Amino acid sequence: LSTVMPYVNKQMLIGHHLGLKGKLSTLLEQEDEKAIALNDLVNSLYDDLNNSNYNISGVYRFFPAQSDGNKVLVYNPDNQNEVLEEFTFPRQATAPFLCLADYVKPVSSGEMDYVAFFVVTAGKGIRARSLIFKENGEFLKSHAIQSVALETAEGFAERMHQIIRDKWGIADDIEMTMKDRFAAKYIGQRFSFGYPACPNLEDQEKLFRLLKPEDISSILCLLLIS
Repeated sequence: LSTVMPYVNKQMLIGHHLGLKGKLSTLLEQEDEKAIALNDLVNSLYDDLNNSNYNISGVYRFFPAQSDGNKVLVYNPDNQNEVLEEFTFPRQATAPFLCLADYVKPVSSGEMDYVAFFVVTAGKGIRARSLIFKENGEFLKSHAIQSVALETAEGFAERMHQIIRDKWGIADDIEMTMKDRFAAKYIGQRFSFGYPACPNLEDQEKLFRLLKPEDISSILCLLLIS
């Protein structure tokens, strides 16, 4: 958790999920009471998690792949003649008319390409913790602990993507800041099922068949990069 915490976007966590209006860093510099209180709350929740049996888990894997029109064919790494899964993605209705499949070399090229899939979770035991807070009348804490878990999963996804970029040989520039990462100013792209580029949530079943994350409970964030 301590490794992932710097990747958590506190502006999203406190601004979006906990309702703070304005730029968090500026408000903290101005000693805004609400900003300080919410930031202290989040920090205290992280302290509690760090001092407990809470943990985060993830799995990733590279697969050989090729495209066929709007489809991405994912092959068995041990037998590249065997198609394990097919993903069909929509194409943009306006220029530049792109589709995720365009980022993978086509079958017609005769060359094998690769995609990476990963799954992360930061949700173990969070619902139980939230319920305890709620039963004790600590409704803000009950909501905040769930928000912390959600943004921790997002931060973990950011870190996982960085690890994959490193292994893929497209490591981030040494000068890259966390703000740059939040703005996706890196080489490579990361997509999550349910968004316009890959809207079919049922494709998560295919993702699970590929990664077999049976030992990872309370999945919060499912992502694909290509």
